[in-house]
Amino acid sequence: MVVTDIPTKIVYERPEALDPRVTHYCPGCTHGVAHRLVAEALDEMGEVENTIGVASVGCSVFAYNYFNIDFVEAAHGRAPAMATGIKRVLPDRLVFTYQGDGDLASIGMGEIVGAASRGEQITVIFINNATYGMTGGQMAPTSLPGQVTSSSPTGRDVTRQGHPIQTAELLSTLTGSSYIVRRSLHNFRETRRAKKAIRTAFEVQKQGLGFSLVELLSNCPTNWGMSAVESRDWIEERMLAFYPLGDYKVSSAVADIKI
Repeated sequence: MVVTDIPTKIVYERPEALDPRVTHYCPGCTHGVAHRLVAEALDEMGEVENTIGVASVGCSVFAYNYFNIDFVEAAHGRAPAMATGIKRVLPDRLVFTYQGDGDLASIGMGEIVGAASRGEQITVIFINNATYGMTGGQMAPTSLPGQVTSSSPTGRDVTRQGHPIQTAELLSTLTGSSYIVRRSLHNFRETRRAKKAIRTAFEVQKQGLGFSLVELLSNCPTNWGMSAVESRDWIEERMLAFYPLGDYKVSSAVADIKI
């Protein structure tokens, strides 16, 4: 007996905001996961037609190819400045930047600090994988002490090269910032928490509550020289100790947002 009338319920499908194309990211990279979380949040908020994204320079330089929303490409490190201009001209749009650690915490550090200090009404999705992924795995501002990279083959020496920059902690000290949190993409539970944080950050902007940033600890299997599974374990075993997950700044008005 063949049963043909069993009712079906779709529980998982591609978000409207995400384009159906093959990714250029390396196998196991969590950029794709981050893209999906952003797209799901926009779908749920009904903001797909009202959103403008700003792509950075780095592995995510082609981020505009993956979203069915308006997107622009910024010069290296200048995404917050471009997003600021767009938001001021089009204040009713939801404007976000999507930036890696090399783009945001190195050449773009002045831009991100300026935007946060001014309390610009933009949202920043910050991918921290502790390396320059696109250009060959060199030491990044976020590379861990002792971390071996293509430009620090004996490990990062903090006495010579300085300490890693803890972006969430830094930006949380600025008066203009309203919502600064750090999440991770290394397992299912933390990915769900990351999704909620992204949605909250967009709600902060929608309600005009100030500057918001969600830092996401991500992996880079290719440049770390690991399998996808090993790289996610490395986040848990090494990165979390230096980059603790948590809410670094949540203003009183933001605390009232219910997701």
